Amino acid sequence: MYLHAQKLIHEIADDEPDPAAANALQEGLGGQFGEMRTMMQYLFQSMNFRGKAAKPYKDLLQGIGTEEISHVELIGTTIARLTDGSPRYQGKSTDPIDSPGAGGATPLASALTEGNIHHYLVGAQGALPVDAAGNPWSGSYVYNSGNLVLDLLYNLMLESTGRLQKCRIYEMSANKALRSTVSYLIVRDQAHENGYAKALETLGVDWKKVLPIPKTNAEQFPEVKKMVDLGWQSKQYTFDLTGASEAAKIYRGASPSNDGTQLDATEQAPEGAPLTIADERPEEFAPGLDPELLALIQATADLEMAEPEMTYGPL
Repeated sequence: MYLHAQKLIHEIADDEPDPAAANALQEGLGGQFGEMRTMMQYLFQSMNFRGKAAKPYKDLLQGIGTEEISHVELIGTTIARLTDGSPRYQGKSTDPIDSPGAGGATPLASALTEGNIHHYLVGAQGALPVDAAGNPWSGSYVYNSGNLVLDLLYNLMLESTGRLQKCRIYEMSANKALRSTVSYLIVRDQAHENGYAKALETLGVDWKKVLPIPKTNAEQFPEVKKMVDLGWQSKQYTFDLTGASEAAKIYRGASPSNDGTQLDATEQAPEGAPLTIADERPEEFAPGLDPELLALIQATADLEMAEPEMTYGPL
């Protein structure tokens, strides 16, 4: 059972919209090595897991897979912010729909020249389940062999490739919103690499001989260095409300990254950051709720208040 805290797992820095940067981020969301892939792969491996004696490995997959859900939310929200308007036009409900915006910019003109036009045609200035080339995300990306060693090796490769690609995305744009999100994901990818590497070591697999991790030197990025100095690359959360996770039996000891840190899986979840709802966008004909809809909602709510309340669990 999953519960959602109405927070982002990491704060997104404020900056101007940047549709081209948003499209680069689509690779990190819906690409073959993106966050949708890691989320689905680890959760399917966890759901299909066999062997009660190997529960700590299932719990490790479960915890990382659950975190990946929050990564999908973070990177998708970042894309939505980067496509929200343009640097020259910030639509308001009082603006004429058919008139040029501030500075002479037509509201959706950037859709024709920058990034992915589907962000505007299909997504109303929001993220899509596609890669940077517009190819739809595919369930065929998910690898779940049923063999623990093979799955862990594949997961280690997946996290390493994802981190490599995010380092490249970082270098594509100086936009602060993009870099704040990508930097966080670079560090968390390393934390997940450490988890899968440590799990393989406990199974007697000398992974360094068969799967050398790309040396990205991501600490050269100031945002990454700040988080690495806090040790976030050596921390894994359980996201377990019951305290039943045994992932800490694996995620402990010296970090496989050989950076002098100790792995730590004692925390339930990070503190998180405020999650706000985006403003209405009249130029996308996405105005939210008009007076007629609000009146209908209120009438429906009045009827539902008379119905018995249903809850899950004890009152």
